[in-house]
Amino acid sequence: MCDEITQKDADKYLKRNGVSRRKFNKLSATAALAAMLPPVANAQPVSERDVEITTPDGVADSYFVYPSMGAHAAVLVWPDILGLRPAFREMGKRLARSGYAVLVVNPFYRDARSPVVKMGASFGDTETRNIVLPMARNLNADTHFTDARAFVAWLDQQNEVDTSRGIGTTGYCMGGPMVMRTAAAVPDRIKAGGTFHGGGLATDSPDSPHRLIPQTTAAMLHAVAENDDENDPDAKFKLREAYAAARLPAEVEVYEGTLHGWCAIDSQVYHHEQAERAWSRMLALFEDALA
Repeated sequence: MCDEITQKDADKYLKRNGVSRRKFNKLSATAALAAMLPPVANAQPVSERDVEITTPDGVADSYFVYPSMGAHAAVLVWPDILGLRPAFREMGKRLARSGYAVLVVNPFYRDARSPVVKMGASFGDTETRNIVLPMARNLNADTHFTDARAFVAWLDQQNEVDTSRGIGTTGYCMGGPMVMRTAAAVPDRIKAGGTFHGGGLATDSPDSPHRLIPQTTAAMLHAVAENDDENDPDAKFKLREAYAAARLPAEVEVYEGTLHGWCAIDSQVYHHEQAERAWSRMLALFEDALA
């Protein structure tokens, strides 16, 4: 998960490539995010709308994007620590063009409406960390469960969602534990999940997400950043052992040459080639598990 260690790695990466934080922020703020992604094969036309979802703790502002015709399998997206913002809207839209009804949520709705940081903001900036870290600390295993149930229930009420098919869920950075808890909160609906540089998935804590695997039925993909694995090399083994014991299919892979944050298209350390490979693995999983 985002912390001082992963940020030091990001700073070294930027320095090695001759990019200052200020220059990166400017590039991120001015670039057309959509242009960073390759075209979707057989892309479907999509429709989109901002939505308000009532939860036990308030109203979550979220982004819903879906193929313009018909009903489709749904996917619930948990963003990283910078929250719901243009980059994740674009990533959600890309997934919808592949044939899914996609809900990208604002995990910080208890504290603020999205976006909670300005365009081009970086976790490397003290100002940004001072905004998002207190909001992230307000979330826990209990809020993950209650939010997951509310968001899944909302999806199942939408005409654009085919409720005869399973639901998928993806999470980035702090969204990784949310994916695993979503799978445990609504096991009859969540049939596939993917975490990308997810943090804290397999710890010694009594409420570690990996302890919930026996309560789930979802096939999973865990795409691990190389430096996250270096900082916690045992996590991947704990995950593999837990899935094997539960007899659930799971792909747990460390992606060579990647740093924490490498899958978000506005990240300081975005790794296009490896992010595309992880994206293709996610699509293959959803095609099979959400049929």
